[in-house]
Amino acid sequence: MKKLFTSESVTEGHPDKLCDLISDSILTAYLRKDKDTRAGIETVAGKNNIFITGEITSSAKIDIEKVVKATIKSIGYLGKQDLDYKTCKIIVDISKQSEDIALGTNDNIGGAGDQGMMFGYACNETPELMPLSISLAHALTKRLTDVRKKSIISGLGPDGKTQVTVEYNDDRISRIDTIIISTEHEESKDIETLKTEIIKEVINKEIPSDLIDGNTKILINPTGRFVIGGPLGDSGLTGRKIIVDTYGGHARHGGGAFSGKDPTKVDRSASYMARHIAKNIVAHHYADKCEIQISYAIGIKEPIAVNINTFNTNKISEDEILEKILKTFDLTPRGIIKHLKLRNIDYTKTTNYGHFGKKDLPWENVLSDF
Repeated sequence: MKKLFTSESVTEGHPDKLCDLISDSILTAYLRKDKDTRAGIETVAGKNNIFITGEITSSAKIDIEKVVKATIKSIGYLGKQDLDYKTCKIIVDISKQSEDIALGTNDNIGGAGDQGMMFGYACNETPELMPLSISLAHALTKRLTDVRKKSIISGLGPDGKTQVTVEYNDDRISRIDTIIISTEHEESKDIETLKTEIIKEVINKEIPSDLIDGNTKILINPTGRFVIGGPLGDSGLTGRKIIVDTYGGHARHGGGAFSGKDPTKVDRSASYMARHIAKNIVAHHYADKCEIQISYAIGIKEPIAVNINTFNTNKISEDEILEKILKTFDLTPRGIIKHLKLRNIDYTKTTNYGHFGKKDLPWENVLSDF
C-alpha cells in the first residue's frame, strides 16, 4: 500500500521562531545567573515591534531589552528590508509567577507546574531515530540558514520554510515525492538564479540522491516572489510551531509549547523525558517505533498515568516495556530535571530545527543499561 506523509520546518528567521528564540534567550540568560529561575516567557512580534510578556521569578537581574536586540541581530534582521534590531520598539510587561502555582512546585512539594499530557516518539527511519520527513525538512532549513549566513548564496533574507513529502510502500520508505522551499530574498535577486542555487547548494547537499527520482516534484518559492518576510510580512508568536518542534505530525502532541519555559514546566521537561524514553526503547530494539504519553496534575509529583504504544512493532510485550520504564526512570518533575540536567541547558540550542534528534542534548542519550 502506497501512502504519502508530509512534514514542514521553518528557519530561525520565521516570525514565530524569532519569538521562540527571544523567549529562550531570555530564559537562558536568567538560568545562567539563577538556576532556580521560574519562567514562562511569551514574545509577540509584529512590524517593528516586539512585546515581551509572561512571568519570571528569579534573583537574577537581566537587561531584557539588550538580550532581545542581540537575539534579533544574531538571526540577521539588520533593517535592510526587515525588522531592525537597532530601532525596533521593545515593550516588556513581565510579572512574577502566580503564588498559587508556586505552592505546588516549591522545593517542599516538587509537583508539576500544571496539569497536562506530554508525548514522546521515536522510530528507526533515521540514525537519530526520528521520522525521515521532519529530519529532512529540518536539514533543509538549517542549510538554508547556513548558506545565507556564510554568503554561499547571496541576496537571501532570514525568513524561510521547507516541506518534505515522503512516499511509503507497505510502511517502508521508497522515495521523496515532493520538496518545497520558500525563502525570503532581496528584490534584486533573480528568481531563476535563486532556484538553481537552492537546488545546488541546499537540496543536493541535504537530500540523499537515491531518494530523488525523475518524478520528484521540487517547488522553490512557488509564488515566485518573497521579498517581505519576518514580522513585517506576518506576525510572530511564541509556541506556534509545536509540530515543527516535535515530530512533524508523525506523533501526537499534548498542546503545550516549549520555548520560554523553565524545566519545572512539564510541558517542556516531561516532553523531553518522553522522547528520551521512546528513543531508548527503539535504540534497544524493544520496538521499531514507539510513542509515550505521560500525564500530570498540578502540584502532584508522580505522573497520573504513563501510556505506551509501539504500533505492533514491539519485540517484547508492552507490559514488559512499561515495567522497564517505571523501574528505570524517575518521572517526577524533580527526577526529570536531575536525570536530564535541565538546569544546565542552553535552551537557545533547542529552539530551532527541532527539539529532538540533535546531538549533544541529554534527552538524546542512549543508556547502556535499560
